[in-house]
Amino acid sequence: MARSRAGSGLLRRKPIEHIEEPEGGRTEQLTRVLGLWQLTAIGVGGIIGAGIFTLAGAVANGIAGPAVVVSFLIAGIASAAAAFSYAEFAGLIPKAGSAYTYGYAVLGEIAGWFIGWDLLLEYTAIVAVVAIGISGYFSFLLGDLGVNLPSWMLGAPGTGAGHRVDLFAALLCLLIAYLLNLGMRNAARFEMAVVGLKVAVVLLVIVVGLFHIDTANYNPFFPFGLGGAFTGAATVFFAVFGYDAMSTAAEESKDAQRHMPRAIIYSLGISMVLYVLACLVLTGMQNYSEIDKESGFSTAFKSVGLRGLADVIAVGAIVGILTVMFTFMLGVSRVWFSMSRDGLLPRWFAKTHPTRHVPTRVTWIVGVISALIAGFLPIVEAAELTNIGILLAFVVVCASVIVLRYRRPDLPRTFRCPGMPFVPAIGILFSLWLITFLQWQTWVRFAVWFLIGLVVYFAYSYRHSALATDERTGER
Repeated sequence: MARSRAGSGLLRRKPIEHIEEPEGGRTEQLTRVLGLWQLTAIGVGGIIGAGIFTLAGAVANGIAGPAVVVSFLIAGIASAAAAFSYAEFAGLIPKAGSAYTYGYAVLGEIAGWFIGWDLLLEYTAIVAVVAIGISGYFSFLLGDLGVNLPSWMLGAPGTGAGHRVDLFAALLCLLIAYLLNLGMRNAARFEMAVVGLKVAVVLLVIVVGLFHIDTANYNPFFPFGLGGAFTGAATVFFAVFGYDAMSTAAEESKDAQRHMPRAIIYSLGISMVLYVLACLVLTGMQNYSEIDKESGFSTAFKSVGLRGLADVIAVGAIVGILTVMFTFMLGVSRVWFSMSRDGLLPRWFAKTHPTRHVPTRVTWIVGVISALIAGFLPIVEAAELTNIGILLAFVVVCASVIVLRYRRPDLPRTFRCPGMPFVPAIGILFSLWLITFLQWQTWVRFAVWFLIGLVVYFAYSYRHSALATDERTGER
């Protein structure tokens, strides 16, 4: 099919007007089965997890005090700036790949490549980190029940005496891969059910906790000063995204141009309301200095004599955090699928199941890789892989929405980012500010992954991309 195309070489761009068309019969297509509330559930599933059940207590105890609620509000405002940018693109370019696809269409192939390459690492690492966290909760609960598992299967090498592999974390990664390969319709039903359970637990915490608030615990509200609230915002920011991974499922939405922008805004809005209310309950039930850093809500309810509810919260935390694994494994598999379909990675990876229409090959590969990371790397080392790529993706998306608004104001947009260009600029500045908090080891790992990406791009992707093939055959 003849197409107009902007740029050449490293700066060649995917033509937005034809971005929904098959690449001359070379591509695999996904099935559009997701409705608005299924998409919203996937977004909420990716956002609400460790942020409420673990991170809120840790930040309240040692960083912000009761002002942890302000930390979440600041982080939520900054995240909303990026969410509005994602929403505009999701309505304009309803294809798999999210930030990778947006960067490819606006900034060119090399920018799209590196965002996609980064997200492959970041999303996979998030899946592994969350699996390790759930494994720790699970082992703790079994211990409380008097079930003592062999030490060799309780953690990665170096994390404890006799530990050889975190077997439960590895099996969780494979379980999520299996669920995703059942087909998006069935996988989405599972996600909606588990997200519903998670939201019910959070609402239970909020409603019951309201009756045990002592307002004296809010004084002082800023025990670490206003700076503590801002430092806390940098910490909890990583609990207020997830819609970015959900947006990779645009191609599986029944009406992506209408539903995807709304799902992004709804998922962040619902999550922020629950975060703020839960933080007010947590810091009102216990003095911030007494809040447990790892299981804040469970210990808070124990402190007021509600031990049974504390156990329910612990189980809810395990089930709830499971949805984060689902959302981010969905994200990485769709980014990988999209890059392969575009020819930047071997098209063998873009093969979909003949009846389920999901990218089975890449999903199982991601499942195995995340299982190996979760099984054999300590949680701290795995977590250090998760930060920089997502922040860079936010920068690229926010910058791209500004560029495209002024380059192509004529394009039909079902959602327009408000406050242009100031709102996306806030997203850029906040993301760059958070990058300055990253440790030097994170930059070293990023540089190594970046160099590997350079080798792969120039050795394979530059010559094999669909746009490069069009250039050689003279297609215009």
